[in-house]
Amino acid sequence: MSGAAGMARHSNRVRSRGLAWRSAVLGASLALLAACSSNPAVQRPESTRAETAAAYNLQLGVAYLQQDRLALAREKLERALRQNPRDPQVHTARALLAEKLNDPGDADRFYRSALRLAPDDPDISNNYAVFLCRTGRTDEGVRRFATVARNKLYRAPEAAWTNAGVCLRSAQRLDEASEHFARALAVRPNHAEAMYQLADLDLERGMLLEARTGLDRFVDTFRPTPELLLLGVRIARAQRDQAAEERYGRRLRVEFPESDQARQLPVLRRNPG
Repeated sequence: MSGAAGMARHSNRVRSRGLAWRSAVLGASLALLAACSSNPAVQRPESTRAETAAAYNLQLGVAYLQQDRLALAREKLERALRQNPRDPQVHTARALLAEKLNDPGDADRFYRSALRLAPDDPDISNNYAVFLCRTGRTDEGVRRFATVARNKLYRAPEAAWTNAGVCLRSAQRLDEASEHFARALAVRPNHAEAMYQLADLDLERGMLLEARTGLDRFVDTFRPTPELLLLGVRIARAQRDQAAEERYGRRLRVEFPESDQARQLPVLRRNPG
């Protein structure tokens, strides 16, 4: 395979993982909002009628967002915004809708208004950091992820450090990305996504020994994901270590036989480049 073809394949892989990361974060954000807005009638007994109505409309708006019924989502969220303009969750939902509508200006405005209302909410900050990274504002996004990771109210600092690394990797700031993935693993050594990102980055940079050593240690200590095992196959293949390639492939077939990664093994065999 030519160098240009290899770079194109790698670029496509990184781009698809970036899209998957963004999609996963957006889905998690909507799920969290749905949980926060569920059963609004009993959430706050002291609520005014307008606040209770806004909570119902927020719940409906988030449900429509999850179903990609964006016109209905907008109608409900705009109504909730009029009924309770002081609710940061309404502003956050409106920002997520703006992202789905590919309106970065509106998204930025609503994220900022949500943060003015709830400056210490780590979930809102995390969502805004993802948005900043996706729109090319890398330094702002990384700083905000770092703030989230250090927030004692945030239960998954390793995820924030990993997200910061993904942001830096997307900007081709690879040394800094590697440092952030390592920081995530220092916080939580069994964080599979950080391990994947770090080993995949080492593979991309031709640091095969580092990639293999870290991945071997991880899968020998913690339960691996199918993504990690497939990455092990790719690293072993790059090292021309047939025994290790088969060992990783066997674990993938046995432990995750129905996974997409297991189904990719025959394709890898047919395309050894």
